Amino acid sequence: MAKAIHMMIRVLDEAASTEFYRNAFGLDVADRFDFDGFTLVYLRNPENDFEVELTVNKGQQEPYTHGSGYGHIALAVEDLDAEHTRFAGLGYNPNDIKEFHRDGQLMARFFFVQDPDGYKIEVLQQHGRYR
Repeated sequence: MAKAIHMMIRVLDEAASTEFYRNAFGLDVADRFDFDGFTLVYLRNPENDFEVELTVNKGQQEPYTHGSGYGHIALAVEDLDAEHTRFAGLGYNPNDIKEFHRDGQLMARFFFVQDPDGYKIEVLQQHGRYR
């Protein structure tokens, strides 16, 4: 059986990205590998094995384009309202909290936020299938 281990995104500013993911989601640098043309930074927290891999290409000056293929990564939290307030206090400008209902039942409560490179992150209340 396959196991998801990481997702990779390209970022311009390693310090800004590691600070964002640390402050927003408690992800710390687990490993950092510097190569001639790029650096790989793996972020994770003690609760998960899944990692966010930041790729910093040396010499990249222009922001990356996300094209039409990238959607978002989703993270579940215990207290969505508290996290929304905390993100706003950190100046991350989270979108408003939304709710999806299906067959008269709450399916999901969530908000979106963007990292320093504009990658969208969905923050979901732990509920139902989103744990």
